[in-house]
Amino acid sequence: MAWTMLVAAGLLEILWSFLMKASQGFTRPVMTLATLVTMIASFGLLAGAMRSLPLGTAYAVWTGIGALGAFAVGILVLGEAATPLRLLAAAMIAGGIALMKAAG
Repeated sequence: MAWTMLVAAGLLEILWSFLMKASQGFTRPVMTLATLVTMIASFGLLAGAMRSLPLGTAYAVWTGIGALGAFAVGILVLGEAATPLRLLAAAMIAGGIALMKAAG
C-alpha cells in the first residue's frame, strides 16, 4: 500500500507542478487554488507512504516521479525541447528511481 500511495503522490506532484505553471506565478486564482489542493494531497500521500518506507527512498522516488513527469509534460504538452542531453539526464533519474526501489 505504501508504494501505491507513493506513486499517487508522485503523480499529484506532476499535476501540481503543471498547475503551478498554469497559474502564471499565482496570478490566476483558480489555477492557484488547484495547485494548492493537489500539493496538499501529494504531501499527504507522501507522509502516509513514509510511515512504512524509509525517508530517503520515499523522498527520492517521489521527487524522481515528479521530475520525470514534469519533464515529460514540458515536452509533450508545453513544447519544451527534447535534446539528447536532457533525455540522458531523464534516463539517469529513472535509473536512480529504479535503484532506490530495488534497494528499498
